[in-house]
Amino acid sequence: MIHSMTAFAREEIDADWGAAAWELRSVNHRYLDVSLRLPEELRSLDAGVRERIAARVRRGKVDCSLRVQPAAGGGSGGGAGFALDLDLVKRLLDAKRKVEAAARRAPGGLPLRPPTALDVLRWPGVAEPPEIDRESVGGAALRLLDRALDTLVAARAREGAKLGEVVAGRCEEVANVTARVRAALPEVQERYRARLLARLEEARVEADPDRLAHELVTFASRTDVAEELDRLDTHVAEVRGALGSGSPVGRRLDFLMQELQREANTLGSKSADPDTTRASVDLKVLIEQMREQVQNVE
Repeated sequence: MIHSMTAFAREEIDADWGAAAWELRSVNHRYLDVSLRLPEELRSLDAGVRERIAARVRRGKVDCSLRVQPAAGGGSGGGAGFALDLDLVKRLLDAKRKVEAAARRAPGGLPLRPPTALDVLRWPGVAEPPEIDRESVGGAALRLLDRALDTLVAARAREGAKLGEVVAGRCEEVANVTARVRAALPEVQERYRARLLARLEEARVEADPDRLAHELVTFASRTDVAEELDRLDTHVAEVRGALGSGSPVGRRLDFLMQELQREANTLGSKSADPDTTRASVDLKVLIEQMREQVQNVE
């Protein structure tokens, strides 16, 4: 089963220490590219998180973010969910009084707005979130990440199954077109022979059997597309085999689309018949539709 590179997953937990939530979002990318956002207190998880993602996802740009909300009521100083540095508050208030005194001594006086409690709380370092238990929270975050990756991989598999159905359907249509062209080859040569005889009759020239045979052989050689049709069938079989593979096949499918397109182009360039030309165009359309789909395959 193939996997898509586009998916989204969110998993969250509530615990005694607070709450945590992972959000994973993946989109198309040539290689695996992980963009990771972690709380400052859990930066040490960076390497472990990347290893877990790389073990489950082979290709795609994956945006991962972890949000942690400590439980309210912790911290010293009585702040709900915050640790208050009361010594820093006292120093700030002492500094405020000195500034006010200096302002009063300045020529003309300098009016100052009294700071509010909220102004003091906004000062860096006055109110800090309570520290978390890095070991227990980090372990829980990694276990939660495994759950989020399960969800992401499952979503990629579901989307990949839909892509596989589309590509398989286009493969069937390509096989039908090549079979139709192959079946019509004798008729194409016969139509060319009839046109050649008609021209000779119009010119009132008697057909030389040897010359006619030579012209027919030359035409058959110049317009022989049996090899291209065989290669198209071979590539279609390879695509079908890749769709049933359990390993990442996005790059292989992309290569096969290029090969199919090359054979369809050659078929068109060798065409000496409107039906074959139309078949070449139909093939190019089908192959382009497949190529658009496989761009999203892992």
